[in-house]
Amino acid sequence: MATSGSVDFNLDMAEVTEEAFERCGLEFRTGYDSATSRRSLNFLFADWANRGLNLWTIEKITQTVAQLSTSSAVTTYPIGTITMTVGASGSFSLGETITGGTSSVTADIITKPSATTMTLTVPSGSFTASETITGSSSAATTTVSADPSLADAQATVSVLEAVVQRDSQDISITRISRQEYLSIPTKTTQGRPTQFYVNRQITPTITLWPAPENSTDAIIYYRVKRIQDVDAATNTADIPFRFLPCLVAGLAYHISLKKAPQRTQILKMLYEEEFERASSEDIDHGVPLRLVPTFQSLRV
Repeated sequence: MATSGSVDFNLDMAEVTEEAFERCGLEFRTGYDSATSRRSLNFLFADWANRGLNLWTIEKITQTVAQLSTSSAVTTYPIGTITMTVGASGSFSLGETITGGTSSVTADIITKPSATTMTLTVPSGSFTASETITGSSSAATTTVSADPSLADAQATVSVLEAVVQRDSQDISITRISRQEYLSIPTKTTQGRPTQFYVNRQITPTITLWPAPENSTDAIIYYRVKRIQDVDAATNTADIPFRFLPCLVAGLAYHISLKKAPQRTQILKMLYEEEFERASSEDIDHGVPLRLVPTFQSLRV
């Protein structure tokens, strides 16, 4: 007998939901069944982000640093990209602060502006479409086409590691905690960055220290992004095929909580087994295990 020759098996969300309902001893029939399943699937993906690293969501980011004036040398970058489209931006300067004439919102330009776009730090609020913005050092003005989207930066879960690239050489930099960054006496010191602090807010940011001493170095880091949402029954999941059994088992467990509580315990056990199998395979093979103990002071 001949094999199929295909290796493209996948399920859309309608098929995933149908399989999950069958495991609950139910039939997938109504529009509400579809809606409640999509909601449960998105909760499931949030659960996976909390459980640990999902290798397929790792993305490499390269961002040229921007040297600011000494008085505002602390540069906090979005982890990802925030791009503003404007009427014209060629007259603005890298590193300067822009201010909205109507909203009074400020942000710093962190990538050399093109003809109609500029990449920004996280704005202090929301720009107003069609308002005039003014550059602090160039005095250039233009109009905002639309308030820049924060979606790409807000899709960040965390940062894994980072380097600073200078003259085609990558130099590792160390991640420090919020307390360690707070304890730095002079945060406006400029030099080649050696440390970075990740602030995991709704719009996560990364701050370098010392602050960049030029506008030619680049920071390169790997970030973990959110798994893409399920918005329609025709969508396929943003996961590798290895996680399909775990996805179906997890959805069946979530549905049972609402519609088949008598099966919840066994479906939960199956889900945990499937997740353990999938996550234990979702690793960098060949990398030796390294355990680093953490010592904490004891208080009486």
